[in-house]
Amino acid sequence: MQAPLSRRRVIAISAAAAGLALLPVGVQAAVPTATEWRGRALGASASLTLNHSDRHEARRLIERIEAEIRRLERIFSLYMPDSELVKLNRDGVLDNPSAELVELLAACRTYWNITGGLFDPSVQPLWEAYREHFASVGAGSLEQKTAAALPKVGFDGVLIDRNRIAFARPGMGLTLNGIAQGYITDRIVEMIRAAGLTSCLADIGECRALGLAADGNAWRVGIENPLGNGEVAKVLEVKDRAVATSSSLGFRFEESGRYNHILDPRTGLSARRYAAVTVVAQSAEKADALSTAFSLMEPGTARAILGKLENIEVILIDFDGKITGIRMEEL
Repeated sequence: MQAPLSRRRVIAISAAAAGLALLPVGVQAAVPTATEWRGRALGASASLTLNHSDRHEARRLIERIEAEIRRLERIFSLYMPDSELVKLNRDGVLDNPSAELVELLAACRTYWNITGGLFDPSVQPLWEAYREHFASVGAGSLEQKTAAALPKVGFDGVLIDRNRIAFARPGMGLTLNGIAQGYITDRIVEMIRAAGLTSCLADIGECRALGLAADGNAWRVGIENPLGNGEVAKVLEVKDRAVATSSSLGFRFEESGRYNHILDPRTGLSARRYAAVTVVAQSAEKADALSTAFSLMEPGTARAILGKLENIEVILIDFDGKITGIRMEEL
């Protein structure tokens, strides 16, 4: 039986307190007011704790944020029939793409190179093969369907410039589910920073903290135990950092979880090495992409890649519940 849809990410957020807004020099700070927002972004629950001494101005900023989320969804969504991504997947070519799509695909190229091809948004044909198999669409075994899909996978077949995006091979397709939420989170936090604020906690599919909480301590972000019932496996204290988690248990095509949404572009198989992988980085985009790729890597390979990067920390949770940190404090 096909498992019900659930969020791919398994981060639970808890804010210790609201932070202070930036005020002009010489002006006494008023008592900050936390303005909360709850909504959806790219099909997942989203939230924002925005701290501002003027609640009316905070609401106006949130209205702008909501409009920006909707605008970016019309570029990156796989489920809006008129989104740029859907048009690209349907036609195999997209003329005059938005600057944001070009920028994000350029970032995908960077992470594809860094991870030796394990971060690869071109796995969409594999996803379709799994979806069709478990929906009992078409003849043939899952192995036959994934074997037919694999030649269509490979980010080297995505041709990108600012005027045109095209696929080099018929039947290719992209999913940006492993990076777009992080990208949008970063955009929203930068909007908040540009408005003159120095403290917020944003979860627009991925989590990013700006500044400190009102008590002067770091924001607290809890990593949910993917094997438990809402338990928190570890609490992180973050300031000006982003946190993203990928879990092979986040979406399952069938009850056991052997077949899940994290797909290896080399073999077509689903990830089964870890129950969850959390990455802490300076940007939500980077944390998002790397958490997906590290889900497919042995710890030694992940450590080798981390040796080439700065300010990246990783938490691995295996299927026995054991927690291992790479560049983290002793766990």
